[in-house]
Amino acid sequence: MRRSVVRAVLLVAVIGGWLAVAGVGGQKIGELASVQSNDSTSFLPASAESVRAAEAAAAFEPVKSLPAFVVFTTAGAGTASPAQQESWNAFAAGVARIPVADGTTIGDYLAAGAVGPSGTAAVPSADGRAALVVLPLDEAKVSTAGADGQPPLDEVVAALRQAATAAAAGGTAHVTGPAGLISDLGAAFSGIDGLLLLVAVGVVLLILLIVYRALALPLLVLLSSLCGLALAGWVVYLLADSGTVTLNGQSQGILFILVIGAATDYGLLLTARYREELNRTAGPVAAMRTAWRACVEPIVASAGTVIIGLLCLLLSDLNSNRGLGPIGAIGIGGALLASLTFLPAVLMTGRWMFWPRIPRLDTTSTAPGADQSGERHRGWRRLAAVIDRHPRRIWSVTAVVLLALCAFLPSFRASGTQQSEVFLGNPDSVVGQQVLEEHFSGGTGNPVQLVVAQGDADRVAAAVAAVPGIAGPPLPFTETGGPQGPAMTVDGRVLLEATLQAGADTDAAKDTVRAVRAAVADLGLGGTVLVGGQTALQLDTQDTSDRDLRVIIPTILLAVLLVLMLLLRSLIAPLVLVLATVLSFGSALGVSALVFNHVFDFPGADPAVPLFGFVFLVALGVDYSIFLMSRAREESKRFGARVGVLHALVTTGGVITSAGVVLAATFAALGVIPILFLAQIAFIVGFGVLLDTLVVRSLLVSSLSVDLGRWIWWPSRLWRNDVSAAGSAAAGSPAAESSAGSGRGAHRRVEEVEGDRGQ
Repeated sequence: MRRSVVRAVLLVAVIGGWLAVAGVGGQKIGELASVQSNDSTSFLPASAESVRAAEAAAAFEPVKSLPAFVVFTTAGAGTASPAQQESWNAFAAGVARIPVADGTTIGDYLAAGAVGPSGTAAVPSADGRAALVVLPLDEAKVSTAGADGQPPLDEVVAALRQAATAAAAGGTAHVTGPAGLISDLGAAFSGIDGLLLLVAVGVVLLILLIVYRALALPLLVLLSSLCGLALAGWVVYLLADSGTVTLNGQSQGILFILVIGAATDYGLLLTARYREELNRTAGPVAAMRTAWRACVEPIVASAGTVIIGLLCLLLSDLNSNRGLGPIGAIGIGGALLASLTFLPAVLMTGRWMFWPRIPRLDTTSTAPGADQSGERHRGWRRLAAVIDRHPRRIWSVTAVVLLALCAFLPSFRASGTQQSEVFLGNPDSVVGQQVLEEHFSGGTGNPVQLVVAQGDADRVAAAVAAVPGIAGPPLPFTETGGPQGPAMTVDGRVLLEATLQAGADTDAAKDTVRAVRAAVADLGLGGTVLVGGQTALQLDTQDTSDRDLRVIIPTILLAVLLVLMLLLRSLIAPLVLVLATVLSFGSALGVSALVFNHVFDFPGADPAVPLFGFVFLVALGVDYSIFLMSRAREESKRFGARVGVLHALVTTGGVITSAGVVLAATFAALGVIPILFLAQIAFIVGFGVLLDTLVVRSLLVSSLSVDLGRWIWWPSRLWRNDVSAAGSAAAGSPAAESSAGSGRGAHRRVEEVEGDRGQ
């Protein structure tokens, strides 16, 4: 009696504690946007040349600016009419007086001295069809949260767009540049807190209802996932607010998906084993004790693999990648804790949550987990029989098909995209950028910046002017901030700005920056010249991403291999799983290349896409093989290696497939955010998880393990003392091995094993 009371108090304490965490953590999740940092300059390490150049150039502008470009253009092919020119110039002259909100005007947000008392000028294009108004906004003012907790940038951009549209005079007006792009990017990410979470939760709930065919159990598993997310979001908020980790919109979206998907997977595995035990155990507490002990090792190993894989991102030189490592690891930790504490506590309250298909104690049932029908594993028994008859044929054909898909991997384009191409739609800033590049030099507003000693300025300017792709000689930054006046000197250095002919974020512009750096290096100035600007920043990001791929991928593979060796106490099985997962990743990326290039017609991919895809697919994809092989090891101890793998495939097939579908669906939910990067990650991981679950784990790993027999567990004790090999030797007959080729033998062995376990 006393023990039951203590147990009840503990259950109430665990459940109540988690609900309290969910209440507080849920509020912090809603505040994550306030601690995001989406500044691209913060992504690179301080040692990058473009970052050092930006820091040096900042000394020439006491107030850091965030330019907004207002672009006017005629509606037809003709030049601007006098009325249009007058209206555009009037807009430029009165831009500082445009109202924003709460009595403020655009002038309140402009960098000091950027616009004089008479406003600024609308610079006409060479073809006479467009005009450009450049407005340097004070970055600190437009980025600092106001009384409502939100920075005023969106309101400033919206006011500019409304006023510019009114002044278009029959033409069109767009607000682009860094300010316009950042505002539209924030609008695209605005769905992360609400829409993304709603879609992910809705999809998971629907799948769980189909899997469980119960009413309460799906809600409890989903509640466990949300508790894990609340804990993770709370911790991430505290760390991001203190500056310990860097959180951006992409990391926040991936955090949500990781926690919901992983926690649901762990919940599926635990509840499936719990249901098995309820069929042959009288009490829920005893059933959960057995199920928890059987599941804790593979679940912890699975979570550990993902956490280690994510923490390998700390080796990245990109702060954005490095920030995702601990953020994702915290998320998986929250999912793990909730799945092993809150969910078991709730499940132990009774069998009621399985209604209307409540599992009952049935001593006549021979198949564990058969749910009194004996039908749950029929399809997987058939697959096991086929694998048992032709294991070598199945794994070899599967491997050939996967290798064929890998052949398309070189066509995957991941050299980066233009800023205007990060959106899946066409927001105003993207259209404005296209108009800007059509009527002005592509690099207008985003010059190449060179910080150089004053005595070397003329030589550097002449060398840069001779570089193909540079539109005219570099001009010094002056005391007035405009093209006229004496050059500003800071600590004996001057700032030169050169306009690119190509768009600032195109491959042609990046090639031009490489050529500029080479031309400067040829002057032999000993690295005293710093070449920066937006294009140089993107170039350094691309080069750093390439370095990260070479360093992080081998590290993750080695870390995953070590975890698997500790879990499975074997060398061959971990090697098989790692090689199979790498083959799965290559196939997924090959198929993605075909889909991206020929179906969706994507312009390319961010250099971080292959790295993130690898981290998620290797760390998450190997989970399903862990679930399979850990159960196979458990069964092999009693019934031999070959039968153990077959029985593990039969008993875990349904739950692992369900877990894979859940994880693929949750990652697919990233597609609701209209950002190219997230859409590509959604497809790569979603397709890759399904491929790994349905093909790699079910066919490749299973058939190869059956073909290897006891050697799959080499050099462990299980390999030395394989019970099937010992039984054959004692009988003095190869009957067991010869029967392995018959379907009847496979069915008989699996049924005998299930019968033995049912006793």
